[in-house]
Amino acid sequence: MTQAPATPKAVRRQHDREIVSLALPAFGALVAEPLFLMVDSAIVGHLGTPQLAGLAIAAALLTTAVSVFVFLAYATTAAVSRRVGAGDLPAAIRQGMDGIWLALLLGTAVVTVTLPAAPWLIDLFGASDTAAPYAVTYLRISSLGIPAMLVVLAATGVLRGLQDTRTPLYVAIGGFVANGALNVGLVYGAGLGIAGSAWGTVIAQCGMAVAYLVVVVRGARRHGASLRPDAAGIRASAQAGVPLLVRTLSLRAVLMIATAVAARMGDAEVAAHQIILSLWSLMAFALDAIAIAGQAIIGRYLGANDAEGARQVCRRMVQWGVISGVGLGALLIVARPLFIPLFTGDTAVQDTLLPALLVVAISQPISGVVFVLDGVLMGAGDGPYLAWAMLLTLAVFAPVALLVPALGGGLTALWWAMTLMMTVRMATLWFRSRSGRWIVTGATR
Repeated sequence: MTQAPATPKAVRRQHDREIVSLALPAFGALVAEPLFLMVDSAIVGHLGTPQLAGLAIAAALLTTAVSVFVFLAYATTAAVSRRVGAGDLPAAIRQGMDGIWLALLLGTAVVTVTLPAAPWLIDLFGASDTAAPYAVTYLRISSLGIPAMLVVLAATGVLRGLQDTRTPLYVAIGGFVANGALNVGLVYGAGLGIAGSAWGTVIAQCGMAVAYLVVVVRGARRHGASLRPDAAGIRASAQAGVPLLVRTLSLRAVLMIATAVAARMGDAEVAAHQIILSLWSLMAFALDAIAIAGQAIIGRYLGANDAEGARQVCRRMVQWGVISGVGLGALLIVARPLFIPLFTGDTAVQDTLLPALLVVAISQPISGVVFVLDGVLMGAGDGPYLAWAMLLTLAVFAPVALLVPALGGGLTALWWAMTLMMTVRMATLWFRSRSGRWIVTGATR
């Protein structure tokens, strides 16, 4: 007896189950980094406004130093999930191990550069004389955790590609709890101030990296995948990540320009910007949870030569992105009286913060579409297009943002410029998704 074809409603329900089963745990893991930063901001913010301003600048640099290598997670997810779709688990894990070795090499190189260059980097941001010493202290100590952070990225990509987002959730929860406890104990209990906050984050990140390595190594041994570094495999992983590196560098340039503009407005403005950026990052990662599910699912569909399934999942995820963006924007507006006092008691910072925060809330549906389609194209291995699209976005954003202070605009105007940036990204990604040129089936692209 021939089975009746699934109805459109049944297909949507199947996709919804897949998306939810991967996105919900992925959300917990994705928000670990912004939650780490939010905890640091809340604890350091009560030390004083100069300390919070210093954290804002150092955190922007540290996040950039790590996030430019986010391809360690994204490219690995796409490559591993394609191999999973093709039914080749040993090859999938082997590619993941190449990514982990690459992460260790890159992390060591970044630390070597960051430690001596910290004062120069802080001065480049135009930090005030009161904030600069705190920024240098935080940056130098926190940079020691960069190799662990990059290992976490690569190992997370392996597990996502294997359709496992629960293990990263458990590791993230443990890391978040440890980070909070260490920060409180070292900042206030040990009296280390902003240095204690940095050390707490380094220790927590190293613990997370060890936990990931234990899981990945066990999987490699179970499936007979080699643990030894392979020069050809590491080189191939690096080459595959170059377009995503260009894309990420362009995005980080956008965020650094925004922070540099805010820093030149004054301590109150850059402190308010840091709080908004922490919240914006948290919501971005929440939306990116759907995109992470998309990377794993679409990579698997394309690896299994199911182009139509990939198209259907893409459409459904865009719907999820819009709905989630509306919900997050509404939540941000409603809950603002509750969370703002947690970050700062300075009325000048609070007054600067509120109107810009409303702009962020309004733009969340746009962000929902952007993050979902970004994840879809990453899952398809469409890195070169993502690189060119982000370069175009940077070319539009940079002159607009730099004109904000020249024209007498404040922090709210700067965040309207950020909204323009997200709108340009949405247009470029939407065009590509509609063209269908991202759909390439097979175990490799």
